[in-house]
Amino acid sequence: MGLPTTMIAIEISEKGGPEVLRSSIRPIPEPSKGEILISVAAAGVNRPDVVQRLGLYPPPPGASDIPGLEVAGEVVSVGDGVTQWEVGQEVCALISGGGYAEYAVAPVEQVLPTPNGIDVIKCAGIPETFFTVWSNVFDRGYFSSGESILIHGGSSGIGTTTIQLIREFGGISYVTVGNNKKANFCKELGAAHAVNYREKDFVEEIKTITDGIGVDIILDIVGGDYLDRNIRLLKPDGRLLQVSLMAGVKGDLNLARLMSRRLTITGSTLRPRPVAVKGNIATSLKKEVWPLLEEGKVFPVIDTVFPLKEAYKAHELMESSTHIGKIILSIG
Repeated sequence: MGLPTTMIAIEISEKGGPEVLRSSIRPIPEPSKGEILISVAAAGVNRPDVVQRLGLYPPPPGASDIPGLEVAGEVVSVGDGVTQWEVGQEVCALISGGGYAEYAVAPVEQVLPTPNGIDVIKCAGIPETFFTVWSNVFDRGYFSSGESILIHGGSSGIGTTTIQLIREFGGISYVTVGNNKKANFCKELGAAHAVNYREKDFVEEIKTITDGIGVDIILDIVGGDYLDRNIRLLKPDGRLLQVSLMAGVKGDLNLARLMSRRLTITGSTLRPRPVAVKGNIATSLKKEVWPLLEEGKVFPVIDTVFPLKEAYKAHELMESSTHIGKIILSIG
């Protein structure tokens, strides 16, 4: 029996709050050359989806307007020239849009096999965060064993992934979080210290516990006035990695401190980067991280799973920032 011609998808009916996420009927996308079609079993929910819903992060040219940047499921069709994947294989994929739907297409370069021992719900929480962390901390941040990192938003999907990978690759991680429950969870994952930023100044706290030395790397999802505070915490030759801007796009920068300590500030967004670049990240993940996933040494932390039709509830939870780890939509 062939595939249906239509599917259920969640669309952004207009920019606004979670209530603008509406169920709709869409044609099933067809895989182009070098793409596969996935019957989506689960999709990850990420903060960029919220920003897109607000009208502040439009899809790149050619991408689906349906939100959703990561999926897990089964290959049901392949485009011309595809030899890497076959119908029936279980996969997860990083995509540029279209995840909140029963079917989604993905470039073969951005597709990875479901790690042995990881169920489909957890698998849907892997691509966006693991691609982001690897690209920024390991590729752009040049992390090496023995170095230290401060992770803002330690209990987020990005944070919980980074803590585990830093632990496995021989580093020391410190985190900032918004409450003591999150602090304890991060320490259980392997963080050396967790600062509740609502109770303590993270600059003074990290300086105290590092004897005034600071850290080699900072992974920041906050932006805004964190910029100057981050710079004050970096060791000579330290690196600030900016991956989100929850507190705004502008901050003060002491250029003299930047120069005297030979600091590096870098930032990136994953979604608009070329397929070939994302493919290189996927290759590194399969080699370096997939064995850790299959051995159970690292894993995606899942907070809550919602049915597809309750995507608006998933966004409400995301915006509350009360969750720990990933939020997932179960399809079907």
